[in-house]
Amino acid sequence: MTPERPMPPLNADERRTLESWLDFHRTTLVMKVDGLDDVQAATLSVPPSGFTLTGLIQHLAEVERNWFRRVLAGEGVPPIFDPEADPDGPDGGFDVAEDQTVSGALATWEAEVAAARAVCAARELTDTGVFMGQSVSLRWIYVHLIEEYARHNGHADLLRERIDGMTGV
Repeated sequence: MTPERPMPPLNADERRTLESWLDFHRTTLVMKVDGLDDVQAATLSVPPSGFTLTGLIQHLAEVERNWFRRVLAGEGVPPIFDPEADPDGPDGGFDVAEDQTVSGALATWEAEVAAARAVCAARELTDTGVFMGQSVSLRWIYVHLIEEYARHNGHADLLRERIDGMTGV
């Protein structure tokens, strides 16, 4: 079932605008894998790239965890898909285990999105976390995540087109 993608409001306060655009891009990611089976979602892009749709979902789960839980909330949570990875290193998650399913990757991603929403609910846009020894605001994190999702949704569009010709979601 294709998820409903809400249009961000055209005239809202800053917080609602940022959260709505992030949710728009989160929903777009889900739409990119809608209707695909595990084999299709794990189809590699064009060599030498190892990008897959399942890997992108995993990566964005790691991104959500890193920015909202580690950076903003200061939680000491390990990486999800490679617990031995440096938690202060790149977000990772692109490598897909043989037994990983697209639904499993989505469930993990959805749990991280829910955790991110919970972390942000009681915070102001000016509240800060620490990134690379510097203070970073929730506002900056929202803008960065919108950019991150938009970039990767472009990758996902190309991957989906390669799999079954679908574009424009």
